Amino acid sequence: MLKKDLILKSPVEQAIGIENITKGQFGAVLSRAGVGKTSFLVQIALTQLLADQKILHVSLDDSMDKINLRYDEAYTNLVDNIGYVDPQKAVRLWEDICPNKVGISYTESTFNTDKIRDYLKSFKKSGLALPSIIVIDGLNFDNDVSSMLEDLKALNADFGVFVWFSMKSHREEALSQDGFPVQLESVKELFEKAIFLRPVEDKIEAVILKDGDRTDQKYTLEPATMMLVQ
Repeated sequence: MLKKDLILKSPVEQAIGIENITKGQFGAVLSRAGVGKTSFLVQIALTQLLADQKILHVSLDDSMDKINLRYDEAYTNLVDNIGYVDPQKAVRLWEDICPNKVGISYTESTFNTDKIRDYLKSFKKSGLALPSIIVIDGLNFDNDVSSMLEDLKALNADFGVFVWFSMKSHREEALSQDGFPVQLESVKELFEKAIFLRPVEDKIEAVILKDGDRTDQKYTLEPATMMLVQ
């Protein structure tokens, strides 16, 4: 029951829909630095954990300790958002789902898709369930990443795993005619889902840039917790 309550309160369930998170190949969470890309990506991954799915979080920016801390904080924010929860039940649930989260920390120079492929192969060889999503946080879309995206498309085809990216935009850059940051505009045909986070006064506005009939929908988030403003 607690899992269901947490999923229903998740900003991701309300903005994307849990049944919709893995439909396609690629999704992106975009914003300029410091607005909340990683925090929203963690909420996406957390929703999958609560649905008893495995997730793989790859960071090119954060250490493993920081990755784990982000998940602890995201879970706490979600629990606090549904009102009173027996602390022991909350702890037990986190201990139950946390082993389904694997975090790997790389640098930009050490990350490559072959390492991810080998990791997924090891799952299959061991007869283990594959992750439902891979979160890749910190890939620099200001560079030409087309070759890497093609490799990751092949991973999707071979293993059926959806890839969610963070994508950093810049304040001084104009948006395209479609309202896309330039980092997405050049690769938009590869992405089925894209969410743009932008500060509006003391809140964050989440705009669905790509996601079928959800496109152009807007949601307001609390910056400190990434929870929806009701």
